[in-house]
Amino acid sequence: MIRILTDSASDILPAEAEQLGVTVIPLNVTLEDGSILRDGIDMTPTEYYAHLASCRKLPTTSQPSPELFEKFYLEAAAAGDEVLGIFLSHELSGTWQCAKLAADLANVDNVLFVDSATVCLGESLLVRLAVQLRDAGKTLVQIATDLEHAKEHLHLVAAIDDLKYLRKGGRLPAAVAVAGGMLGIKPLITIKDGKVAMAGKARGLPGAYVALFKKIEELGGISPDFAAVAGYSSSLREVQPIENYFRENLHMGEPLVRQIGCVIGTHAGPGAFGLAFFDKGLVLE
Repeated sequence: MIRILTDSASDILPAEAEQLGVTVIPLNVTLEDGSILRDGIDMTPTEYYAHLASCRKLPTTSQPSPELFEKFYLEAAAAGDEVLGIFLSHELSGTWQCAKLAADLANVDNVLFVDSATVCLGESLLVRLAVQLRDAGKTLVQIATDLEHAKEHLHLVAAIDDLKYLRKGGRLPAAVAVAGGMLGIKPLITIKDGKVAMAGKARGLPGAYVALFKKIEELGGISPDFAAVAGYSSSLREVQPIENYFRENLHMGEPLVRQIGCVIGTHAGPGAFGLAFFDKGLVLE
């Protein structure tokens, strides 16, 4: 059997993880009072954003302990199972390195790793694709190979409401800081080469949606053959224009909708929304 392992930056919550047949290792969020939350377990995203809006000091995020990964690998090996680990970009977190270190400590050879080179909504799409490929009967190596190909066609574009969270969290490129500092300007960000990068800018909320849809087309359009997922941090209504775009402009089924979790929300902040999708160039055998 192939066990699929990911981290909570994928924002796959426990109930959905059980449905998909995957295991999610939680990252950690440390609040200003020193208490530590397990992402996706100890506090709902809605509760967390309410806290985030009122806290004086921005919470910090950290990778899981290697022991959590090591325990999972050893249990899989004892059962004769293989493991596919899909984690957020190594450029944004030490989780990838932590997961690989744990495999060395466990001295197992039943694990393959895929660096998603993205995060959040994009990472979750790779996990969902891995589940489909596993359930279709592909081998561990075949799945990993397909994911490496698929991530070349995977895109994540998001609009940020307040850049102070990215700035304080140290994930903000200078170009994005300049754009976001302009009055009324909403920056669009993406993940490029595993890092946060500028994707465009717009004036006001309506302009942000127009810029988002334009960027989608520039990136090769949305493949109707694979799932897409829209995400929001604090308000579900922020994804309604995206759902309308799918239905009225693309004449496609609406995307999956998920709330951005605590770890990614720490850096994106309230009022963020975005879309992850595979472009039309992706073909898998």
